[in-house]
Amino acid sequence: MRIKAALIAVALTALSACSSAGGSASDTLKVGVSPVPHAQILKYVADNLASQKGLKIEVVEFTDYVQPNTALVDGSLDANYFQTVPYLETFTKESGAKVDWVQPVHVEPLGLYSKKVKKLDELPSGAKVALANDATNEARGLKLLEANGLVKLKAVDQPTVRDVAENPKNLQFVPLEAAQLPRSLEDTDASVINGNYAIDAGLKPATDSLALEKAEGNPNANGLVTRTELKDDKRIRDLAELLGSQQVKDYIKQTFDGSVIPV
Repeated sequence: MRIKAALIAVALTALSACSSAGGSASDTLKVGVSPVPHAQILKYVADNLASQKGLKIEVVEFTDYVQPNTALVDGSLDANYFQTVPYLETFTKESGAKVDWVQPVHVEPLGLYSKKVKKLDELPSGAKVALANDATNEARGLKLLEANGLVKLKAVDQPTVRDVAENPKNLQFVPLEAAQLPRSLEDTDASVINGNYAIDAGLKPATDSLALEKAEGNPNANGLVTRTELKDDKRIRDLAELLGSQQVKDYIKQTFDGSVIPV
């Protein structure tokens, strides 16, 4: 009995080792996403294209920008699809995590929105303007304000509100967690909102924003990310190919009407 038990234990250990060593092409790929538009795009792939590759995808939704990376690092996910290269670089620099960018999929232009004014030049002196409180999106928001003549920034790669050199309207900056920005419109004069949260709140970036990032040459494409150990996994390569397919590009164009732009 002892020998039989030992053999069973060895067999189970071997099986566990095989299943944890990067998986096989038949294993379900767990991918963390923001609900809009990432989950919609990934569900389209899972329901309509994945079978072409024999790929099984489990879509795991998160409502913030922190958990998709922490879950990837701790092994709860195999990949995520919600972030930009600058955001990923900040995360890896601060955490030391071994995760890699795989490829871009789409751009969600960052926009400035308001329920108080209809045009940029109507923003009053001392207006309260909300910005995302993470370093990457704070910098994007400030650069959007600068591009539209509201502030002038010091020449730094990733500016913060401390790097505002000129502020002719004496704007008052309100830092908030990115997911809270749509709700802040009731209390601010204007808020800089990430594309996914704007769409989820029923805003149409192409028509409702006071100012919008340009898509052409935009370095802030959202893309597929995985742990370094899985970068060459066939499932990851197959998913990347499907996300970059013409079918997905057409789906994005038809579904989001310019609010999300395929790369």
